[in-house]
Amino acid sequence: MNRMWAIVERELRKFLRSPALMLVSMVFPLIQLIILGNAFGGKTQNAKLGVVDQDGGVQALKVREAFDSVRATVRTFEPVYYQSEKQAVQDVRNGKIDGALVIPPQFSRRVYQQEQPRIALVVDNSDNFMSSSLEQKMAELTQALNDPQVEPRMLQHIALETVELYPYIEYMKYLLPGSITLAMFVSVMIGGGMLYIDDKARGVHEGYLVTPITKLELILGLNTAGAIKAVAAGIVITVVGSLLAGVGGAFHPDQAALLIVLIVVTSLAFNAMMFLMMVRVEDPLVPRATFGVLNTLLFFPSGSIYPIKAFPKWLQGIAIADPFSYAVHGFKALLLKEAGLAAIWPDLVFLTVFAAVMLAIAVPLFKRTL
Repeated sequence: MNRMWAIVERELRKFLRSPALMLVSMVFPLIQLIILGNAFGGKTQNAKLGVVDQDGGVQALKVREAFDSVRATVRTFEPVYYQSEKQAVQDVRNGKIDGALVIPPQFSRRVYQQEQPRIALVVDNSDNFMSSSLEQKMAELTQALNDPQVEPRMLQHIALETVELYPYIEYMKYLLPGSITLAMFVSVMIGGGMLYIDDKARGVHEGYLVTPITKLELILGLNTAGAIKAVAAGIVITVVGSLLAGVGGAFHPDQAALLIVLIVVTSLAFNAMMFLMMVRVEDPLVPRATFGVLNTLLFFPSGSIYPIKAFPKWLQGIAIADPFSYAVHGFKALLLKEAGLAAIWPDLVFLTVFAAVMLAIAVPLFKRTL
């Protein structure tokens, strides 16, 4: 029995000497509760809705006043006024706004003459949660406009027509961008950060240190190797996932080229982030223990499963700094919307700068010693 308790004592001492493991084991359930509890089921707020007023009459002004009332009260959306319907629809396609309302010419005259006045709502149905929220709120506004408020009562019968930019998008297609991003992150965790820590634990890295290779060359070599593995995982999941989900845009030459660029940049950003996090870690158990925390903290706030506009403010702040958010947005634009470079260039810029900053911080922290 004494020998058995000696083993127990040894393992407990090892655990107590690793504060990171203790912290992760206690904090992870709380992080999961907080993040998942706030990442699903929230009400959409501050969505950007373009408004194109081609009428300019009194009734069109009432519609705009109703929009301003929504912005001041429930804040489901914020109106962004456009002069051109074409530009508004293009901005919906590129993700700059979440939808667009078009008030057609002669709208006010049709209201007064009761000639079936109509307004059109253009929605980005690649995000069914967001488009459903906008449709519901616009239906409520249309009903409120139709309710007579003064005597003699005049029934307006304004109709709302919803225009979906894309064919029906199944939830499996909606999840595909997040799955690609997660696959690259897992590849970076296993093939990047963890392998280096394991090499240190086994003494393999001593072989690097006896060579004349510089610290910068060693860091760039390790990160390039990890990024190549993540690129391979991203390409495989993109091809197989697109075939399973029925997403044909991934196989168009122009889209495929942009997808490869996005996969490469995302892989570099993820690998640089993980390398910085593991640059001073010695215990090989730490990266394995932190995987669940990082997965929860980065994946779920990224908008891959539920729209960011439905998150509370503090969780939206995490999403803004989360490289997952930009990767998921870029993959959605290319795979679901078949958009071009104009839709993803901000994502590419952020991920590139993010990778450069992570590497710039990691280089001075890296110890080229045993």
